[in-house]
Amino acid sequence: MKVKADRNDCRCLHVTDSQLQLANKRNLKTQRQVMAQTSAGNPDVPDMGRRQFMNLLTFGTVTGVALGALYPVVNYFIPPSSGAAGGGVTAKDALGNDIVVSEYLVSHPAGDRSLAQGLKGDPTYIVVEKDSSFAEYGINAVCTHLGCVVPWNASENKFICPCHGSQYNSEGKVVRGPAPLSLALAHATVADDKLAFTPWTETDFRTGEAPWWS
Repeated sequence: MKVKADRNDCRCLHVTDSQLQLANKRNLKTQRQVMAQTSAGNPDVPDMGRRQFMNLLTFGTVTGVALGALYPVVNYFIPPSSGAAGGGVTAKDALGNDIVVSEYLVSHPAGDRSLAQGLKGDPTYIVVEKDSSFAEYGINAVCTHLGCVVPWNASENKFICPCHGSQYNSEGKVVRGPAPLSLALAHATVADDKLAFTPWTETDFRTGEAPWWS
């Protein structure tokens, strides 16, 4: 009889432990529900959505202030751009400054061909005519063979590519390969003492053909 009583006591103790664990789980679940309800009903306890909103608002404010502080610095180092009508650009010198026609012609004699920044940033020759006026076209300096920049050879009166020997006459027409095509053209127009390059889309006057670059 004493052995049976001990076994019953162990069984009761085992049942009591299980009940305690179940009670603890229920109590924890109830606490979580109460906390969730309190958070939802109490404006002083921010929920997850509110915290995310506040984080985004803080990030946006800090970013805006930083960009506002950096803008004057960036703007200082970027020279102001000056475009031209018809999708063109104002010719610029090697320093990125607009070319002033009256000043340019003083230092560039008749027959001169010097590089400027043209359409799409391509190096483009400004042509000074015999009467010391600008030609109505600019010559793209990019070789049509493999893309080298072709220098002007005044003694030969032609453009000669140093890479593979292609040659172009004074107007940029190809006269010797391996370049397959003439140098591209751009319109050159003077207005307000500035020189503007605009796209050349009509017939190439050197070949009588449609422009290959358009």
